[in-house]
Amino acid sequence: MARYRIPKGQARVEIRVSNSRFIATVAPAFSTKEAQDFIRGVREEMPDATHHVYAYKIGYGPSVSEGLSDAGEPSGTAGPPALAVLRGADVGDVVLVISRYFGGTKLGTGGLVTAYTHAAKAAFQALETEEKVRRIRLALTIPYGLLERVRLLFPEYECVVEGEDFGAEVGLTLQIPEERLAEFSRRIRDLSAGKIHLQPLA
Repeated sequence: MARYRIPKGQARVEIRVSNSRFIATVAPAFSTKEAQDFIRGVREEMPDATHHVYAYKIGYGPSVSEGLSDAGEPSGTAGPPALAVLRGADVGDVVLVISRYFGGTKLGTGGLVTAYTHAAKAAFQALETEEKVRRIRLALTIPYGLLERVRLLFPEYECVVEGEDFGAEVGLTLQIPEERLAEFSRRIRDLSAGKIHLQPLA
């Protein structure tokens, strides 16, 4: 998946269920380490909470990495419901921590599932997202006579020019959405009769 939604900053909401407080915090995380660091930060911020349940989803689509924890709640009552909300939210690169302050009334298995689901959904309702586009960096060497015709393709294929080098020919470094690369390469090949070559960059 070359495009997907990611969190735009953090969101935090609090709900109360039978005197227990559930504070749900959701944030972007682009690696498992970032997710674990964020989880640790929330634990340190609220050290007196009874539980810090978490779930995260790094990436999107077939290449996703997931993690969860019930954090001492009865097995399956907290982490899995939180992860289920993440999976249904159509958002990637995201971590969610739900910190519970026990209010003295046991909720039971069904009550816990409902409470953690409600807290997770409330956090995502408050969360702003933005589109993430996976981009490929390319180097092109272009004869001067073809430069303007090539430039006309850039808006159509969402190309972002990083650098230009004017020598015997024009050297361009640019970024292009991964999903547009194959068609862009074909257009460049047809336009230049094979004279322009695209070189992927690390």
